[in-house]
Amino acid sequence: MKSITLRYIVALFVLLVSYAPYAQTSIFRGLSVTEGLSDLVVNALYKDSIGYVWIGTGTSLERFDGVHLKRYPVSGNNEKLKRVNAIAETEGNQIWMGNGMGLWRVNHEKRELDAIAAETIKCGVRSLLADGKGGLYIGSEAGLFIYRQGRLEHILIDPNVLSAANIINGLSFGENGILWMATSSGLYSLELENRKIVPYYFIVEDKHICSYTNIARIGPVIYLGTMGQGIACFDTRTHKFDSYLDVGCNVISSLSCDGKDLLYVGTDGNGVHFISTKQGRIVRSFQHEVGKGGSLRSNSVYSLLVDRDGLIWVGFYQLGLDYTLYQSELFRTYSYPPYFDTKDMPVRTITFRGSEKLIGSRDGLYFIDEQRGRYAGFSAPQLRSSMIICSYAFQGKYYVGTYGGGMYVLDPVTLTISDFEPRVAQPFVKGQIFCIKSDAEGCLWIGTSVGLFRYKDGRMLNHYTSANSKLPEGNVYEIYFDSTRKGWVCTENGMCIWDPSSESLKVDIFPEGFIHKEKIRTVFEDSAHQLYFLPDKGPMYISDLSMNHFRHLQPNTLLEGKDCMSMIEDDEGWLWIGTSNGLYRYDKKDTFILYHFIDGIPSPIFIFCLPVKDGQGRIWMGNSKGLIYMNTHAEGEFLQHNRPLRITDVFVNGKHPVAPAWNKDKMRVDLENSQNNLTVRFSALNFTDPSYMSYECKLEGKEEGWQMLMGRSDITYYDLSSGNYCFKVRRVGVADSEISMAVHIAYPVMAWIVGAVILIVLSLLCVFYFYRRRGKSKKTVEPLPVAEVEPKTAVTEEKYKTSKISLEECERLTGKLENIMHREKAYTNPDLKVADLAAMIGTSAHTLSYLFNQHLNRNYYDYINDYRIAEFKHLIAKDEYSKYTLGALAELCGFSSRASFFRYFKKATGITPNEYIRSIGKTNE
Repeated sequence: MKSITLRYIVALFVLLVSYAPYAQTSIFRGLSVTEGLSDLVVNALYKDSIGYVWIGTGTSLERFDGVHLKRYPVSGNNEKLKRVNAIAETEGNQIWMGNGMGLWRVNHEKRELDAIAAETIKCGVRSLLADGKGGLYIGSEAGLFIYRQGRLEHILIDPNVLSAANIINGLSFGENGILWMATSSGLYSLELENRKIVPYYFIVEDKHICSYTNIARIGPVIYLGTMGQGIACFDTRTHKFDSYLDVGCNVISSLSCDGKDLLYVGTDGNGVHFISTKQGRIVRSFQHEVGKGGSLRSNSVYSLLVDRDGLIWVGFYQLGLDYTLYQSELFRTYSYPPYFDTKDMPVRTITFRGSEKLIGSRDGLYFIDEQRGRYAGFSAPQLRSSMIICSYAFQGKYYVGTYGGGMYVLDPVTLTISDFEPRVAQPFVKGQIFCIKSDAEGCLWIGTSVGLFRYKDGRMLNHYTSANSKLPEGNVYEIYFDSTRKGWVCTENGMCIWDPSSESLKVDIFPEGFIHKEKIRTVFEDSAHQLYFLPDKGPMYISDLSMNHFRHLQPNTLLEGKDCMSMIEDDEGWLWIGTSNGLYRYDKKDTFILYHFIDGIPSPIFIFCLPVKDGQGRIWMGNSKGLIYMNTHAEGEFLQHNRPLRITDVFVNGKHPVAPAWNKDKMRVDLENSQNNLTVRFSALNFTDPSYMSYECKLEGKEEGWQMLMGRSDITYYDLSSGNYCFKVRRVGVADSEISMAVHIAYPVMAWIVGAVILIVLSLLCVFYFYRRRGKSKKTVEPLPVAEVEPKTAVTEEKYKTSKISLEECERLTGKLENIMHREKAYTNPDLKVADLAAMIGTSAHTLSYLFNQHLNRNYYDYINDYRIAEFKHLIAKDEYSKYTLGALAELCGFSSRASFFRYFKKATGITPNEYIRSIGKTNE
């Protein structure tokens, strides 16, 4: 009966807590001068459609991307009128601001504020409201202005322009085309269709409460904030006023709502309060509490924003801004209120059985059965040691290992704990128990500080030590039974394998180069029957079951330099790897996705704790600050917080901002030649802890691989050369999140001038050379080409039409020519000319030219160089020439220079000399 009653009480408590919106713990981060805020009075807050947060201060409008602030200062000499009162947005991301000087609009390109309708709106602007259709309603100190498509309409609430009724401090749309206006002289409604104005006054004991500072509407009820009478409410159906809930301070500085139930109240003296209008009570408060971390820095609240992601933004008087850090809650820290919470608890072991959970930490052991409403905790002096190292469910009971206090058995029915083996002091009473597992034969295996134990039916079968078996020396940290029933035993000084067929431990079955001599913390087998070994230090090791194929994890991954502490596989076949610095999801190929603070993980440090996957597919992992869990079936939802990345700012040469241009949805920056230092800022606009943000980026055209940035949202490239680049950035391991920006750095003007001059000169030289060659061809009969200068004009048959050389004569001269080339190697003479070669075979240069062009159908140049190439191939094949340089070999073959040799070799063979040498298995300098 008691158990049933307790269960209902707990269920009621959980229901109430789960109902309260924003029931999760909020972590505030301050934003002040240190982070770049230009003024410490924060009087207005707004989040735009892109995701930027706009901060209205005493002297400027600031745009915040989660890391960096962009300032839009208010120009003018009257410092008292500069304070920002209201911020709004209209279509096309047009940002509007109202202050004591009038209406302003953000000029994104010029990074400044433009005064709007300054000739008409010659007064302070107190409130702004956009209708989502291009219209902007402007509550001023001189009535209402309506701005639409460049046209401005002015409506006075009271014909007397100096009346307090014309000071409009708040605006809200109602039903049936009504605009509600909170003024310094009461509440007014405006029928937008016919411009009819109706006043409403709140009179209490003949006293007129008339001055309202802000307004919010939920359903038919309007809530009004005052500067001394707290919150008033007005029912639009009955037209009756009433005083509303007391929030401990009558000065209401900010009032807004979610439009459904919650009313968000900022006070100048008692912090922030969330009111459930359905329950009529405060469901959550934020205040400054002396000596308590995580609270607001001040109770003097000037502005309050609860944005669409549930983040809370609180602006102060003279203290800047506090805001809650975004966490998506893809992972949650387990708690069982009101009894148990793992927050800040280093969890060492988790064991599930049905609805039962057994959680071990450095401070004790905890049993929870939420379904039956049962809870029990065990620590010293119930336990000899509160440091729980391992636990295991076996045959209806839980077996628990401690550090220094031996081993216990927990009965989940009676919730009593007892010694496992009280008669054996070491290790079961005073020793260390590191792991507990069972095998397919129903044996219980226990890894300890004094060896490996094997029990069955409560009786010890074996106690293996390094003295009586092949067990390596030292603590036994892990026993893992794979799908073939082999047992992998990991100790301080290496591994051995339990062979079930021979019932013995073996160490002589590991292949050469395996990891069995290292200290392995844990072993895991995935659904593809690959084994993963997580060493105490160093990269992960992967092997098949037979140890025929094994390797270390490939280098240069995100796991490089991190110690892997635990591993489990999800239903999609990905591995989740908890490390000493972050949690990673791995597709077993080359994709790693990093999860951290933004995903709800309280600490990047994972400790050695075997993960668990429950019956619903949720994965549970031990973290240094709690037991975290997730739902792998909701993986599609995990990336909802991953809004598109944005390049938020571009600077050149350290300080000059540049506005990128857009061309067909592509961002582009064009820079001058002198602008060769580039800084790019970017953000996911998720407003989490900046120290946990992680990105990958690269500048194509300068670097090949991706750079990983941790805790940074900007990068600078120095001394860039003229040319085209492409900057790319993405979330770590998430290729679909990639965005890019084209960058062009102009070539210097002098380079263009010099290039143009060179081009003109070359053109003139070509023309001159062409005409000169043409003139010479008319005067000379026998051109004598140099062996390595290819003729520029083709030799025509017209040139040789008077020659009377018979076919027999041509064949005779060809034979003599080939004989000279083979026997005397005339081609090895780099200065060989047509006339020289003609003399060697006893003919004229003219006849030899005829022979090349009309009979052999090739020019002299190609003929000679083909022999030289053949000679090179002949020499390079000989070992005595292996030490010769290519230049020396080219000279031996008759080429006058290394350049001409390389040029003709590539022309004749299609490859370079070096490529040819490698193709025949030779080496040469």
